[in-house]
Amino acid sequence: MRVSILLSAVLLLVGGAVVDVAAAPAKAVRGPSSSRALGHGARTRRFRRDSTPFLDPSALVTLSTSEISEFEPYLEMARAAYCAPSLTADWECGEACDAVSDFTTYLSGGDGDSIQYYYVGYWASENAVVVAHQGTDPTQLLSDLTDVDIITENLNSTYFPGVSSSVYVHSGFADEQADTARIILEQTKSIISSTGADTVICVGHSLGAALAELDAMMFALNLDSDIAVVGRTFGTPRVGNPDWADLFDEMVPDFTRMNNMKDPIPIVPGRSLGFEHPETEVHVVSEADNDVVACPGNEDATDADCTIMTVPNILDSDILDHLGPYPGNIYIGTIYCT
Repeated sequence: MRVSILLSAVLLLVGGAVVDVAAAPAKAVRGPSSSRALGHGARTRRFRRDSTPFLDPSALVTLSTSEISEFEPYLEMARAAYCAPSLTADWECGEACDAVSDFTTYLSGGDGDSIQYYYVGYWASENAVVVAHQGTDPTQLLSDLTDVDIITENLNSTYFPGVSSSVYVHSGFADEQADTARIILEQTKSIISSTGADTVICVGHSLGAALAELDAMMFALNLDSDIAVVGRTFGTPRVGNPDWADLFDEMVPDFTRMNNMKDPIPIVPGRSLGFEHPETEVHVVSEADNDVVACPGNEDATDADCTIMTVPNILDSDILDHLGPYPGNIYIGTIYCT
């Protein structure tokens, strides 16, 4: 099965994704975020929920066992997003829901087809609203994201006010996020009002991770600045251009994107197509050995333990790593909603 899936992924390749490292070498550490991405009316937002030491490190950092284990609740919440709304509505989706027992769902929806499953609720022990989106089949996502004819667009000013026209994102991601933006933003504001939550956490895996990244920016631009906006995403594809990455780094500083071993999804769409990740990459070098690192800059192309060097192109990848195992021996995908 592994060989057949890998072969199908290879057959989906087109030029820009195969030579990702050579086509666009990246700086190991980026300087302060560019004001070019901040249009008239946009505001900087530097509030962090905590002082997580490995956020945007200046050099490669190896995470401790306790730091690695802190990702497990977010992984379970991303896993739960693959479960049908009828299950997440009552937070009865098996192992994933049981792992975060003090969570209460306020909204769940989607059909798993035209609109990915999603849920919004309150995590009592963190005094936080959590917003999560379902991902998609990784082989199909890989096909879509290695297409040289990928279309980009500016952000919708209704949900992303004040953002410069120099900021572009993947049109498919933007359109999918827009389908649920209004109801999710309204529900999030309502939960903050009723519970006194001081944090909003956006989680997701695969396509769901891209939607979570867009949601995090939406919240940073639309919620009071004393509400911490946090992003914890897994197997995240590149969402936008360098100005998007700059703006995101400025507005959502408490953000990590975890890449698992030789997963190819984080290296698409290719940098040669004008896409770039925000900070901070957390790379699972080996789940079995509990070897997890945080990488400096937006796209670290120099450290052997970071994704660009580990997965220089899709031919050197393993699509099954997209599903897991992640820390805690957690797998994420439709078949793992148990």
